[in-house]
Amino acid sequence: MGVELPFAPVDAIIRRNADGLRISADAAEELAERIQNHGATLAIDAAERATADGRKTLMPEDFGVEEPPEPDALELPIAPVDRIARIEIDDSYRVGMDARIALAEILEGYADEVAVGATTLAHHAGRRTVKAEDVETYLELVG
Repeated sequence: MGVELPFAPVDAIIRRNADGLRISADAAEELAERIQNHGATLAIDAAERATADGRKTLMPEDFGVEEPPEPDALELPIAPVDRIARIEIDDSYRVGMDARIALAEILEGYADEVAVGATTLAHHAGRRTVKAEDVETYLELVG
């Protein structure tokens, strides 16, 4: 499975949380992969909720979002998020536009959290660069 997210928006998310540190390309790649895996897992849960409600279309509430933000307010592009949502669910499901935006919002919040944690670890290690190992270690620590 390739990574669906372009690295540039992921890099931008890390940078806005990096407290002036540099970002390695590997860190952006690692975070993009982790975002994708998290999104695919969330989509599986959302599909189960939709099925329980007798629907084949995923909606924002299936992701626990009542009112999605405006797409322009997000760093993550919607099209790759749509592909991420479909990685592990049956092709018979549809992902509504508001559901795509809701998932993008959740994934961006997740990326912000991981970026802050990875930055803290880089600071703790006395480095001026956030590396992939910081992303990996943070996610191991939080489970």
